[in-house]
Amino acid sequence: MVSKPLRRPATYADLKQVPDAYVAEIVGGTLYASPRPVLRHAVVTSTLGVLLGGPFHHGLAGGPGGWWILDEPEIHLFGGREIVVPDLAGWRREEVPEIPDRAYAEVPPGWVCEVLSPATAALDRSQKLPLYARAGVAYAWLIDPVLRTLEVLQREADTWPIVATHVGDAAVRVEPFAAVDLELRRLWDVGAPTAR
Repeated sequence: MVSKPLRRPATYADLKQVPDAYVAEIVGGTLYASPRPVLRHAVVTSTLGVLLGGPFHHGLAGGPGGWWILDEPEIHLFGGREIVVPDLAGWRREEVPEIPDRAYAEVPPGWVCEVLSPATAALDRSQKLPLYARAGVAYAWLIDPVLRTLEVLQREADTWPIVATHVGDAAVRVEPFAAVDLELRRLWDVGAPTAR
């Protein structure tokens, strides 16, 4: 990850100058540019989007619906002074009845998920989690695809106590999506290595 020190707080104009090969965010006035994630990371994000999207976004497979689940949404918080791109985010449809016709959201989500990588884990934990708490996000998930862990955090004031840590291949029920089982083994499925 590259952070761009400026003599002033970073602006959206600064962010738009970052090449498309990077995910650009402004946190605490600093512009951060992270390389696009490796494919293993993308498998976790895409799979989780499918697993949650069916029952919660679309109401399929007996799921309750009621959510918008989006991959890598750009979210402008605090009047656009803070701009984040979580790996996944969800908004309750009762709070956001329709998706706006623009490239970013301004309403904080009810849930965010960050898939940790060596390039982003420190930013996700030390900078973005406190920002999400200040914005009023209720739930955060931190997924480590190497350790095969899912940490579930629920905001209390401006802190993020860990509610649960799930490891391995279990089928678990996790807030705020506890209405259906989440099969963790599906997140780690990247196929068998091929012999060379």
